[in-house]
Amino acid sequence: MEMNIKNRVFFFAILTLSFVACTPVENADLVIKSGKIYTVDSGNSIVEAVAVKGERIMATGKTADISKLIGSDTEVIDLGEGAMYPGFIEGHAHFMGVGYNLLNLDLMPMESYEEIVEAVAERAADIPEGEWVLGRGWHQDKWVSTPEGMFRGFPTHDLLSEAVPNHPVWLGHASGHAGLANAKAMEIAGITESTDQPEGGEVFLGLDGKPTGIFNETAQRLVRGSIPQETEERAVQAAKLAIESCLANGLTGFQDAGSGSGTIKILEELAANDELKIRMYVMLRGDTSFLYERFAQGPIIDPENRLTIRAVKQAADGALGSRGAWLLEEYSDAPGKFGHNVTPVEIMDEVTMRAAEAGFQVCIHAIGDRGNRVVLDLFEKAINAYPEQTRDHRFRVEHAQHINVEDIPRFASLNVIPSMQAIHMASDRPWAIDRLGRERIVEGAYVWQTLLQQGSRIVNGTDAPVEPINPIPSLYASVSRKTLKGTPASGYEPEQKMTREQALRSYTIDAAYAAFEEDIKGSIEVGKLADFTVLDRDFMVIPENEILDINVNMTIVGGEVLYNRQ
Repeated sequence: MEMNIKNRVFFFAILTLSFVACTPVENADLVIKSGKIYTVDSGNSIVEAVAVKGERIMATGKTADISKLIGSDTEVIDLGEGAMYPGFIEGHAHFMGVGYNLLNLDLMPMESYEEIVEAVAERAADIPEGEWVLGRGWHQDKWVSTPEGMFRGFPTHDLLSEAVPNHPVWLGHASGHAGLANAKAMEIAGITESTDQPEGGEVFLGLDGKPTGIFNETAQRLVRGSIPQETEERAVQAAKLAIESCLANGLTGFQDAGSGSGTIKILEELAANDELKIRMYVMLRGDTSFLYERFAQGPIIDPENRLTIRAVKQAADGALGSRGAWLLEEYSDAPGKFGHNVTPVEIMDEVTMRAAEAGFQVCIHAIGDRGNRVVLDLFEKAINAYPEQTRDHRFRVEHAQHINVEDIPRFASLNVIPSMQAIHMASDRPWAIDRLGRERIVEGAYVWQTLLQQGSRIVNGTDAPVEPINPIPSLYASVSRKTLKGTPASGYEPEQKMTREQALRSYTIDAAYAAFEEDIKGSIEVGKLADFTVLDRDFMVIPENEILDINVNMTIVGGEVLYNRQ
């Protein structure tokens, strides 16, 4: 009997081993190997290869081990001299604005008012008389020459109106917080010297009492209301252009800083037709009736991880460039001016409380120190009023550009996320000191390292179309504190530089955290979504002066190569 039992045990052991030996190892759909791969996991591991099955990461490790998962149908990518990172996430930008900027006149590259006027005249010559000419991206502080007739630091409409008399023209400032209209546009909008000044904005009037063509903050609505609404066809075209632009710039995720029902409808249709190729996280924006209706529906978290709607966007103040940022003390270069509160505090308070109660993340634009203080006060009130609903609220201050020193620690203590676009420092710092003075700049402007050391997580981005959507300049600004021309040599307030690890986190895992998505993306770990950005050189080690030369080689979303530079 004993021999029979031993024989049976031996038989089953052999049978089991035979079964294991005959069971094929599951092959990967995609293997990326032979390079340097930064996982941004808890240990900041660097691996040689990654295997993907479906939309998820199957394995990470050494090339020799991962290569065993390669089958006859496995797609294999050799990184060569390139380096791979978790898919970059744009932490704050305006999705449709990116697309429309590609359809309309892009004024960002233009270096003078005269160049802009010439471009507008050329566009007007190609379209029927009376049709609107639209553009965005001008910034007077970045022009290489100062035009004649400037008023309060801004151009006037005269040169533009003379060159283009029969087409209404509206040119948005790069910041989005001011705009320039020509005479025809003002005529259509009914703007005269007797037009009432709106709350939260200003129609600039010259020494003669007549409109100069500049409309600051909420005053822009006086002209924008006369611009014909975009057609659905053109809106879809803009959305598709925005997607292509994101992929070409290495972005796999996009946190949209404020969209209404029209944009959401387009995004839903694109997602339903499998045309929404990047992962969208949308902040609702609109009038209170629209917002409260959406709050009643509750957050929408897409199981396919393409379109999530669980946040709301408001605005406390304007921009520093247009002197619309709301300050505690007057502007250094404009005595008696304190900026603008563009949304009444009582409305922001009500929206914040209702959003908190409904389980929505609240994101509020605040650039000036007074704007930041008011927003932090509103957040603290909502957190105390709804402790259960806000246990993990992750409320955000969008921009947090200039903070009073007393309020800086409140970000970490309240678990409020500073959403700070490093590229703004590179673009604005040379002239921002005129607005704020040295003391306020040093103590509270673009204080990345101070916030990080106190325990905050920073989500990075570009605020496109305020700046180009490309993340590389923002990463460069994060670690250098320099302009894109490489000045000054040691960087502005160099003690506030991010390390390269911190900068990479701000575009990956910390950006994912800011959207409650750190469990599914933001790092290269088994089980997470296979979203990757491949660069042609290694951001983490190359000399600082070479960072701006980096190119995106590939953008991979859900294991699918959606952009390939080669």
